[in-house]
Amino acid sequence: MDNNTLWWLAVPVVTSIVAIVFAGYLARWVLAKDTGTEKMREVSDAIFDGAQAFLSRQYRTIATLAVVAAIVIGILLAFLAGLSGGDVGGLSAGEFALRAAISFLFGALCSGVAGYIGMNVAVRSNIRVASAAQRGVGDALLVSFRGGAVTGFLVIALSLLGVTLVYIVFGALLPVGPGVNPAISTTTSIVGFGFGASFVALFAQLGGGIYTKAADVGADLVGKVEAGIPEDDPRNPAVIADLVGDNVGDCAGRGADIFESTAAENIGAMILGASVALFLAHNVAQNANPAWVIFPLVVVGLGIICSLIGTLVVRKSQAMEPANAGNRDPGDIAMGKMNQGYYVTSVLSAISIFVAAGLLLGGATDHWWILGLCGLVGIITSFAFVFLTQYYTAGSFRPVREIAEASKTGPATNIIAGLAVGFENTGLFVLVICGAIGLAYFLGSLIPGMGYVASNLISIGGIYGTAVATMGMLMSAGFVLAMDSFGPITDNAGGIVEMSGAPDSVRNITDALDGVGNTTKALTKGYGIGSAALAAFLLFSAYLDILNSNHVQGAYLVNLANPPIFIAALIGAMLIFLFSSLAIRAVGRAAQGMIEEVRRQFRADPGIMEGTSKPDYARCVSISTGAALRQMVLPGILAVGTPILVGIILGPLPAAGLLMVGTIAGIMMALVMNNGGGAWDNAKKYIEAGNLKDDKGNVLGKRSPAHEAAVVGDTVGDPFKDTAGPSLHIVIKLLSTITLVLAPLFIALHK
Repeated sequence: MDNNTLWWLAVPVVTSIVAIVFAGYLARWVLAKDTGTEKMREVSDAIFDGAQAFLSRQYRTIATLAVVAAIVIGILLAFLAGLSGGDVGGLSAGEFALRAAISFLFGALCSGVAGYIGMNVAVRSNIRVASAAQRGVGDALLVSFRGGAVTGFLVIALSLLGVTLVYIVFGALLPVGPGVNPAISTTTSIVGFGFGASFVALFAQLGGGIYTKAADVGADLVGKVEAGIPEDDPRNPAVIADLVGDNVGDCAGRGADIFESTAAENIGAMILGASVALFLAHNVAQNANPAWVIFPLVVVGLGIICSLIGTLVVRKSQAMEPANAGNRDPGDIAMGKMNQGYYVTSVLSAISIFVAAGLLLGGATDHWWILGLCGLVGIITSFAFVFLTQYYTAGSFRPVREIAEASKTGPATNIIAGLAVGFENTGLFVLVICGAIGLAYFLGSLIPGMGYVASNLISIGGIYGTAVATMGMLMSAGFVLAMDSFGPITDNAGGIVEMSGAPDSVRNITDALDGVGNTTKALTKGYGIGSAALAAFLLFSAYLDILNSNHVQGAYLVNLANPPIFIAALIGAMLIFLFSSLAIRAVGRAAQGMIEEVRRQFRADPGIMEGTSKPDYARCVSISTGAALRQMVLPGILAVGTPILVGIILGPLPAAGLLMVGTIAGIMMALVMNNGGGAWDNAKKYIEAGNLKDDKGNVLGKRSPAHEAAVVGDTVGDPFKDTAGPSLHIVIKLLSTITLVLAPLFIALHK
């Protein structure tokens, strides 16, 4: 690589290191806060021990699966060496296989480390938030948000740093064959990093989601509905397992999800950047400029700094002091502060992407500002997804209130209304996705010299424009993930306050922050599926580009009238539904064991309900742990194995059909599950807050028939929004990263 290229690669490296240092500072700041009363520490220690025990067992299982997968990848791609005497991007097939296996393991390792460390800090933050809530909403907000930000910055930094280091090592220290520009051709050999990240993320999210929802459903149905005791009541044997689940599902699982999103989308954009560079070199007689490849890394690096500044904007103010807050809801105050930080992050991101485009790509095209506009499209799209998610999941808007009203007539009408809201929400989201892809593609196609390939079907500039839009959307990922991790931290804090017998004034603050956390978790899921949708198009385009560069006839013509392609497309759609079924059924099976155990403890020891005996929390934690680890394997293997078998048996173009239709079905299903489940959850909380009234004006609050109906709806939505829905984000991108890694094998088998 030339010196100018190496200089620009310093940007993602330095910004990643800055983010890691900043995360360390935040962790030290949070952990220096006091840990409250002895009773609070007792509850917090139980949560910490349960989370550590589960993650240790889960990651041992995932590590075993990852090593097996790396060996299989190496064998499959080495088999390619016996099928073809050619090369892959300037590498022999054997070298390509070795690099793919190594980068797979490195991606898996980085993903696991990011999720584990982030969860570790989050689970230590909960007690400090509970203690801070005794002093007011300002202290509690700052501790919980900064605790979440540790996860956000570690995840994004390790993802970006991992991709950049693999790119540097394979492009500079281990160059490809003579006469090939390593800065361009190396992109194909780092795809394994994205596959490894996706592999770990799928099992981390799936296992964590099964764990948390098994505990949550069991705690709600037996504790709230049957026993009539409050949420997080210390008499409920499943309550510690439920609080543990918030961390392993929402912190470790979501951290792994965003990690692989950043990695996969960076790699996809880099592959398309290599195509742009080679296209211009061939058609405009330019040298192949690696700036097109490096630009996505630089953009995400600048996004880290923008998110860092936005995080520092979220500060305690005099207006948040109890004496000055007046009648303002603590949750509204907290949400307002986080919104300010998000606005600052987004504005700085918009400025930064224009600066990066001008400085890095100004020498490659005079129309660099068009790519700045493409990035702006992605930033605006992230805004749209965040606020559309808020509309469909927040209690102040029509959808949640509609479900709450339907609860007056029982669980059946609650579930009908929730499903209707879930299906309805796809409309506006799909229009936003279509608008973002269409506008970014149109803008990119306006750049002179970046014209059409494959008989004028595909604009290379348009495809790169969609890649830049995806990078623009990812610029705020650090801040958004901080808001997401804020949710389980405040949820745990509320549980600690409840179980330790703290005053109602403290519980009011943690309840308000927990309500905000529910919204921010839903917003992050909306952000996640939005970025997954743009990334899916990006990665699908990268896959077709690899087929085209390997001279696959009709690479850009995925014709559904071709029987093998149509068959593969049907399999892709089926995969999404079958995977969702397995994930939801896994929660149901695990929850059955939890329900039976809680009922058994109540029957065996009446002193539990009387408050004279302590429940066996550890037994419930063990049930959730064992069930999650058993139940996550089958759906995970299904998601990984299906595209491999389709590509091997039917070929590279049918695999493209599976990608295309599977992606579309996955986006639809994830939208239904994420936002439908979130609406069910907040309809329950809307009723618990005393907002629902009957025809005579009487409040229908906790323990009313309407509330019991809403709890049933919430338990139906739990595996939707916290297990199957978030896991589908990963499945969508996993399909692409698997086929990207194994594309040379599919091509060689079907020459």
